[in-house]
Amino acid sequence: MRTIAALIWSAVTCHRFVRFGDLSPKQGRVQRPGRVGRLLAFDSDKSPAESADKSAHSKVVAALPHREKCRLMPLFATGLFTFGLIFKPAAAEVLFERTSAYHQIRVVDEQGIRTLSFDGSFETRMSLQNPLQGHFEYTEYFHMPWIWLNLSNVLMIGLGGGSTQRSYQHYYPTVTIDTVEIDPVVVQVARDYFSVSESSTHKIHVADGRVFLRRATNRYDAILVDAYTENRYGSFLPRHLVTREFFQMASDRLSTNGVLAYNVIGQIYGQRANLLGAMHRTLKTVFPEVYLFPAGDSQNVVFMAAKSRLKYSASLAQQRAVWLVQRQRFSLPTFTRRAGALRTDVPAPWSGSPILTDDFAPIEGLLKQGTD
Repeated sequence: MRTIAALIWSAVTCHRFVRFGDLSPKQGRVQRPGRVGRLLAFDSDKSPAESADKSAHSKVVAALPHREKCRLMPLFATGLFTFGLIFKPAAAEVLFERTSAYHQIRVVDEQGIRTLSFDGSFETRMSLQNPLQGHFEYTEYFHMPWIWLNLSNVLMIGLGGGSTQRSYQHYYPTVTIDTVEIDPVVVQVARDYFSVSESSTHKIHVADGRVFLRRATNRYDAILVDAYTENRYGSFLPRHLVTREFFQMASDRLSTNGVLAYNVIGQIYGQRANLLGAMHRTLKTVFPEVYLFPAGDSQNVVFMAAKSRLKYSASLAQQRAVWLVQRQRFSLPTFTRRAGALRTDVPAPWSGSPILTDDFAPIEGLLKQGTD
């Protein structure tokens, strides 16, 4: 069986029928492959069986001259086609597609997962069987403000498919949530396709996040930011939401020990570390303590900027999480484990990173540096 699979691999790769999706940094998203690319796709993390298949392929095919390898194509392509007829997975179904003033928006169902994409990058995943599952790991770090204080009201800038809002409504039904989303089409899609609803404790406001925050009169225990747009370097942060002035405005709208949680694409040491360094340094001009929660399944890092001067370590955060689960019976299954992901180190280029201001916020330049 492995030999057959190896020969099929040879036929496919010889004629370049396989195209791999490029990983986009935003939420570990995979860029939407073309139609041909959907014929066959392989994950970069091979299982033992897949590695053995590839090894068998090398042994069988290596002995053949290149011309003979390619001559095998019609036979094996036919076999592949027959195999596909028998074992063909459910085809992806496009439920919604529209270009708004801000994004090219697409909703797709495939193999039990509903996906929202903006401009070809995955924004939200949701299990059709259980809407509280299937999401990106990084969204669970938006629950970490509970480590610093008990939450009664939260502001979230950015809606997407509403993974965080849906989770908060389920696990903390008494917490009041204000969601701010600039794109009315995104709001409609979230309602129609991702089980996002308004209630007495959840209100959605169609507005720019900074404008809403400037006009707000109440204080929030936590402000959560997950807002992205697109440029030639891929997903990037809106400039007016990453400056010292914006962070000061957020701090002024937070309660005494409030927390700002902010999703940023990049790596602490690696791709887009320059952007992370600038974000960290800028946050530190406003907040006394800044922590990092890097996701394990993507290049997302959630910053936690706290007004409290109490210093946390990963072990202390996990102890606090255990106590909260025991006393308040938190039911988010991964709450304690996610708390242990807290990092206190700073991104590599921190000392040389710029402080971002309304007058100087070179986001595109930082992105370009991070990809060179």
